[in-house]
Amino acid sequence: MKGEQWQQALGLLAEMRSVNLLPDAIAYGAVISACEKGEQWQQALGLLAEMRSAGVLPHVVTYNAAISACEKGEQWQQALGLLPEMRSVGVLPNVFTYTAAISACDKGKQSQQALEILAEMRSVSVLPDVMTYNAAIRACEKGEQLQQALGLLAEMRKIGALPVVIT
Repeated sequence: MKGEQWQQALGLLAEMRSVNLLPDAIAYGAVISACEKGEQWQQALGLLAEMRSAGVLPHVVTYNAAISACEKGEQWQQALGLLPEMRSVGVLPNVFTYTAAISACDKGKQSQQALEILAEMRSVSVLPDVMTYNAAIRACEKGEQLQQALGLLAEMRKIGALPVVIT
């Protein structure tokens, strides 16, 4: 079913164009989200590029879906490349953006990158949540950085983010 949904979404986008309806940010965002759920990171990035070249400004949700698509496709470098791009067009990353980027680093076994993103997140006053910490702790686990993982667990408790079973 996953495969069908992203293909159907792409078909609807093509149909919009065929009847001279210009897709807006919401239409593109919905199709990029469908690609993310269908684990089609190349399609998601292609649509994001198409969107920009058509003069349609992506919003934070669109970028989040594209970063998540890269994360699911284990494309951590592609995911991280979207962060500066977002800022360059005036779209500010939120907690979901950073969590998806950290998860991409986790899947790519890039613990140091994950910790750097977490530090960046804090530096721009975006507060990590339980999901963010879980992703960073998983990245530390894969990078065999036990002390950093324990430090993140302590930090979680200090800011009032209650650990869950996964943590």
